[in-house]
Amino acid sequence: MAVNYSAKEEADGHPSGGVGVPGGGAVGGGGGGAVKTRKPDNTAFKQQRLPAWQPILTAGTVLPAFFIIGIIFIPIGIGIFVTSNNIREYEIDYTGTEPSSPCNKCLNVSWDSTPPCTCTINFTLEHSFESNVFMYYGLSNFYQNHRRYVKSRDDSQLNGDNSSLLNPSKECEPYRTNEDKPIAPCGAIANSMFNDTLELYRIDNDTRTPITLIKKGIAWWTDKNVKFRNPTGDGNNLTALFQGTTKPVNWPKPVYMLDSEPDNNGFINEDFIVWMRTAALPTFRKLYRLIERKNNFQPTLQAGKYSLDIAYNYPVHSFDGRKRMILSTISWMGGKNPFLGIAYITVGSICFFLGVVLLFIHHKYGNRNTSADIPN
Repeated sequence: MAVNYSAKEEADGHPSGGVGVPGGGAVGGGGGGAVKTRKPDNTAFKQQRLPAWQPILTAGTVLPAFFIIGIIFIPIGIGIFVTSNNIREYEIDYTGTEPSSPCNKCLNVSWDSTPPCTCTINFTLEHSFESNVFMYYGLSNFYQNHRRYVKSRDDSQLNGDNSSLLNPSKECEPYRTNEDKPIAPCGAIANSMFNDTLELYRIDNDTRTPITLIKKGIAWWTDKNVKFRNPTGDGNNLTALFQGTTKPVNWPKPVYMLDSEPDNNGFINEDFIVWMRTAALPTFRKLYRLIERKNNFQPTLQAGKYSLDIAYNYPVHSFDGRKRMILSTISWMGGKNPFLGIAYITVGSICFFLGVVLLFIHHKYGNRNTSADIPN
């Protein structure tokens, strides 16, 4: 599209007469310089001559598209939904708000309760858990997605930087220092770390047999080996590495005493790493332990009676939160999630229904002569 300029614009000096400069002559008006102009270049892009394609929606293209989407989505949705329903999952709410709950006596526990309040919940599994079992802890009404909360950490400190260890980021305030000592790890996320202890037992003829809970392998590989590192130095003496720092305010013990094993202690403790990956929603679950299947001839957790021993350290009653323990298996699509299958089935059914309706309309009205006779 060409741009025309009026004689008045030329007289004003914009396209050809140059641009007026206060206190001097015109730029480009006769001094030998290039003439400044606002006329676009004569190119296909600037003159809007690029080739374009616009789809023409006809019954021959729209109807097959609706039917193909319906035929593909409905079987996929059914498969995902059936797979999700085959996943075993058992959940126990042990908040203790109900007077009949064994954990009701621990409802008003504080962070520094000594000794910790303990309670035991007995339950029965109606069905066996065949494959590996994942134990989660779940929290409700806990907003880890709050902007100020998410920013309250020092990634350089968590990555093992010695200077950040003794001089944490100001983003960690008000959990940056305590008693004139830098906090390690600093910030509100670390300060609020989940610290309930859960132990699982199988009951056979009034005999309690402990279930082996694996505490390694629960964190992401990149978090464990890349994002979180202990300070540089003697890795076998974490007490010396963290010398000059203090524990978070709500923690009962310092970070170098989270575990007895050196490769799961300090900033690389997997329970700590899992907690530091903040959740997007106020109701969430985080992986706590793994229960591996010992052989292919017996289920991981047989149907029967079990008991859950809880060291109740984490207070949630003050903000109307709730705590849960979840036992779950997984499939090729992950954990239990019926929404994805329902969504596929819904979209496929709507598309197939619209295809049938539009096919009926096209068959009944498509061949009519829609042109109107114009009277003389």
